[in-house]
Amino acid sequence: MRKILQRSTFLIISLSFAMLVWAGCFISGTTEVLSAWAACLTQARATKPVPTVNFSQLRQASIKPVLTWTKVEGAVAYELELLTKPPENPDKPGAYPNCFFSTKKIYVNGFNADLSMSFKGESFYWRVRGLDIDGKPISRFSAGEKVYIDRQQDIIQKPVPTSIFNQSAGATLLYPVYAWIPINGAEKYEVEILDDLPENPNGVAPSIHRIDSAIAVGFDYYDENPRISKNSFYWRVRGLDQDGNPVGVYSDAGKFSVNPNRRITVATYGDSITHGGGSVSYSPADWEYSYQSYLDFPSINLGKSGDTSETMVERFEQDVLPFQPQYLIILAGTNSLRGGETAENVIADLKALKEKCLVNNIRPVFLTLPPINPNNINKVFDESTAPDWQEQMRLVNNFIRTQVHIDVARQMKYTDGILPSKLAVDGLHLDIDGKKKIAAAVNADWPRITELARQNSIE
Repeated sequence: MRKILQRSTFLIISLSFAMLVWAGCFISGTTEVLSAWAACLTQARATKPVPTVNFSQLRQASIKPVLTWTKVEGAVAYELELLTKPPENPDKPGAYPNCFFSTKKIYVNGFNADLSMSFKGESFYWRVRGLDIDGKPISRFSAGEKVYIDRQQDIIQKPVPTSIFNQSAGATLLYPVYAWIPINGAEKYEVEILDDLPENPNGVAPSIHRIDSAIAVGFDYYDENPRISKNSFYWRVRGLDQDGNPVGVYSDAGKFSVNPNRRITVATYGDSITHGGGSVSYSPADWEYSYQSYLDFPSINLGKSGDTSETMVERFEQDVLPFQPQYLIILAGTNSLRGGETAENVIADLKALKEKCLVNNIRPVFLTLPPINPNNINKVFDESTAPDWQEQMRLVNNFIRTQVHIDVARQMKYTDGILPSKLAVDGLHLDIDGKKKIAAAVNADWPRITELARQNSIE
């Protein structure tokens, strides 16, 4: 069964081109950038981006500054302009020669500019706006932000981590996604997972605390292994050139915890819809694209992008039992059905999941499957969808409605049963409003679920 394409695969050609055209290096002040990045999560619905870093005359930038801004909800990419003078029109692109650089190929809300060759001035202005899947503006430009430059300032070239775990609701992933702002000259990246803080910060050699590593291209890496330990994990990333030589140094280390000894009441289990992410460019580590962020109660996310109902059965003992949740919210079968699997086989997998739960004193709570949009899936991922997906999904949902369940699909009934683009740009991964709809349905029905448990009515 085909796995859901991770968003980095879709964006890799465009991102590589953008980095060849224009990229830069990170300067000192990583802590400040990370703090600003965390603040972005609360401003995703802004009508235009807001700069989150300021380079004043007192705190000047190097010739390779990192520029960051708040996210624009639904933005698949960003258009950035660098100008010699303040922008004349707040809505229209700048004109040459005032605009000495522009690009529409930025897929994270941060950009490393390199002024060493193309700009000789002592200050410049920049602004950015969000773009949709077709490259059309969906927000206004941010206000022009002035940057003062200190050409003598030392440059520390390292990626900026942007995945911040365990600090908000739903921000614990069994399968972490590590994300960063790319750096100039790097063709690929090495992600290092550690069991303690590295002994060689700002170095280029692997740490003695390394327990795993992986090579990634682009700006994120989906961990293929579950991370479970009573102790904390750490991660960092460095750039590599096409021959595998270091470009700059390792990023600062990020910390995360997935502790099976912590009391877990609710776990969520499923494919990428559960794992998180949306709007093509946002991963499960962009927490506003996770329905768990909007639940009224804490949970741990045991989702895994690309899962089928069959693989969920296969990994149950490894990934669910260590946590022994009281409730397991299960959303399973979308990948299977769109790939041509029959409802009969998916239902058999759901029955197997239920049995595994009950044998282990876990209360299964099934979610009905939201609709999808095959045209959008094909447009974004170049993947076809089984022609009878609607009938097969109807049969699966009818079965789920005979179980202890929450009917999220009932909240998403649309013309012809097709998921509208406003809820999922790529036709599959629900965006912020779609994730809120799932959470709203769960929150509204959760008192009934817990009452059933109290009465020992779950079979």
